[in-house]
Amino acid sequence: MQSNLYPSSSTHSCFSWNPLKEQRLNKLTHYPSCFSWIPDKPHIPNKLKTSINSPSLSNSLKTSLNFEEEKKLNKQEETSIPFYLPVLVCNSDNRFRYIWDGKDLKLVFLDGNAFSLSDFCCNFEDTVQKLVKICNLGLRNFFLPREVSHNYLEYVKWKFVHRVSSSALQVLATQAMLRAIGIGNSRSLPSAAALNWVLKDGLGRLSRCIYTASLASSFDTNLKRVRFWTSVLFSLSIGVELLTPVFPQYFLMLASIANIAKQISLACYLATSTAVHRSFAIADNLGEVSAKEQIQTVCFDNLGLMLAAALNILFANNPSLQAGLPFVMYPIFSVLDLFGIYQGLKHVHLQTLTKDRLDIIISTWIQQGFVPSPEDVSKQEGIGLFWSRGREPWSIRIGCLNPSPCTAKLSVMTMQSLSSEDFYFLSPESLTSELKRNQEYGILLYLREGAGTTDVIRGILHASYVRKGIEACGSSSAVLKQWFNLVEDGKRLTEQNFSLLYEQVLSLGWACKNILLSTQEQAHRYSFITD
Repeated sequence: MQSNLYPSSSTHSCFSWNPLKEQRLNKLTHYPSCFSWIPDKPHIPNKLKTSINSPSLSNSLKTSLNFEEEKKLNKQEETSIPFYLPVLVCNSDNRFRYIWDGKDLKLVFLDGNAFSLSDFCCNFEDTVQKLVKICNLGLRNFFLPREVSHNYLEYVKWKFVHRVSSSALQVLATQAMLRAIGIGNSRSLPSAAALNWVLKDGLGRLSRCIYTASLASSFDTNLKRVRFWTSVLFSLSIGVELLTPVFPQYFLMLASIANIAKQISLACYLATSTAVHRSFAIADNLGEVSAKEQIQTVCFDNLGLMLAAALNILFANNPSLQAGLPFVMYPIFSVLDLFGIYQGLKHVHLQTLTKDRLDIIISTWIQQGFVPSPEDVSKQEGIGLFWSRGREPWSIRIGCLNPSPCTAKLSVMTMQSLSSEDFYFLSPESLTSELKRNQEYGILLYLREGAGTTDVIRGILHASYVRKGIEACGSSSAVLKQWFNLVEDGKRLTEQNFSLLYEQVLSLGWACKNILLSTQEQAHRYSFITD
């Protein structure tokens, strides 16, 4: 068999061939950069493989490469349209996304404003707005922790009022004391230095130790109340220092009293600061919150110093007005100081459990069917300025049984019915003296030695159910007659609902690991003795 190769007469790189005589030559349609052949059999002769000329193959490859390059250029033209990349960047309160415009990678706000230097130069108003936003963000990151509760900002706002006023008051008080001891007289300097050491390092520290030892548990159970009243004491100490120029002969006594009050206030501030900071540290970032608090204190105190210095410079040309300036500004700054402290403490929502907070939580749950949040309980308990809570009729008290003729028989019967499985018992107690005609009673919760957190919660829940039953009895005499029935009904309801209450308390963020009790509430526990 002979094979003949018929090259195409076309100028393109297409060709046609027929290896057999019997095969008809088909009419070819010529396209650039392509070739066509029609073999008679699937087998291709070996001579054909070597007879293909190289120029035709190279032209075909060139046209194929050109097609690929055109395809890439078309793709690049399509990608030149800006599009967002699937990456979200979160920075404090702002959110950004990356955008690719075919040449540069940019970081833009989600509102579409590109964060680039060229945009700053083109649009001045947007530049100013962005600069202001950046400055606000920088100040916020400098003064405030990143993750805190929503009420922290309100607390810092009132803290600013408190610290500026307090710092200005201290400057005015220091000026008054220096004027009282005659700081301009060189002969008075040694005695003033010795007096300063005795007052601040001696008597002040001693009084501070005595105070903290006597009120150690109150820093946990009555934090807001103690913090506010020691702030009042601090303001009064400033007033005492202002009196030293008026009574220079009593300088030692007045300065000693003022310094003792200041040390007591400082001890309370240091003891309660950790609990306050922990209430805001929702991400366990207690160290960050404490560090930011120190920055805030330094900056606010410096502003107070600048305010006091400005007032002194303003009246520098009038010595009489400058001497009376502390007495004029003292009531103004004192009111601002105490008002700032009061408002700031209202925005402190403690998550720890005390007897009073448990009483509010359980009473709300029994009456309204839900467990209040720490913020709701904080509003109800307030600051507790006058120690009035716990003196209402049939209030609940944790402590030791005080024998009284009115309730002695009931107390004896209650103790006789105790078993080894009980970790508390309830007893009525008289709140008023026996000579009064209208007797007021309360409910005593007496805890056993070794009672845990759940036992305390169970006991207060039991007492709250008993108090609810007392409301339907009417007179106190009727309550005493039906006391044991009320206790049994309350115990049954406690066993039914305790688990549900405990789960809801935990779900709202209350710290149920420990119950903070005062010294009196911890002091007396009973032990069960088997005969």
